[in-house]
Amino acid sequence: MTEPPTDRMNSRSGRPAPATAGRGGGPVTRATVLHAALEIVDRDGIDGLSMRRLADAVGRDPMVVYRHVANKAAVLDGVAEVVFAQLSIDASDADWTAQLRLVARDFRRLALAHPKAVPLLVTRPLATPLGLRPRAVVRPLENILALLTRAGFSGADALHIYRALFGFLYGHVLNELQEIVESPEETDEVLRLGLHRLPIAEFPLLRELAPALAAYDGATELERGLDILLTGLAATLPSQER
Repeated sequence: MTEPPTDRMNSRSGRPAPATAGRGGGPVTRATVLHAALEIVDRDGIDGLSMRRLADAVGRDPMVVYRHVANKAAVLDGVAEVVFAQLSIDASDADWTAQLRLVARDFRRLALAHPKAVPLLVTRPLATPLGLRPRAVVRPLENILALLTRAGFSGADALHIYRALFGFLYGHVLNELQEIVESPEETDEVLRLGLHRLPIAEFPLLRELAPALAAYDGATELERGLDILLTGLAATLPSQER
């Protein structure tokens, strides 16, 4: 990475301009920078984010941005942090399955609100050791462990449930956001999905399921997946209270 450029010079004093105000007139803080980065990702995707564009978004020279985030990797981590911080978990809920359903719905809501940031939610935390991740990224794990251990699960079982739940959620939102049809104007499901390109002798079940595939509903698929996952976990994992 090249050296960060220096601050814009004050035309009267010849000294660097103070890094106290952003484009909106308020102070430039780490939160300001990360929220601006999320806006860029939401609009232009991860590839559209650069330190120069981020500096332009907060109305300052790039050096000001570097005072709050060391590099682009730190910005990407921060974007995931901003989104995860919005995930609400009530660790005191006595109904653990109902609470996990609410968490799942909330995660899907955030994913649909920030679809271009979803790859960061799935991959960025895994690029950093657990103890070095931003606290907002780790907090869902801690809160779910608290929820489940209060319900009577062992810590190890609570961790297993967390991994199973978020593994399912990551896969679900990636699948939902990547559902693409070939010909949206077609009313015939086989043509709509481009399944006519697959030899029917080799893919008979996919061709047969064309109506179900075309009728994909993300919310319904989420609830069905949660039914299977949570029912199985409640039935097989030891717990004094379910």
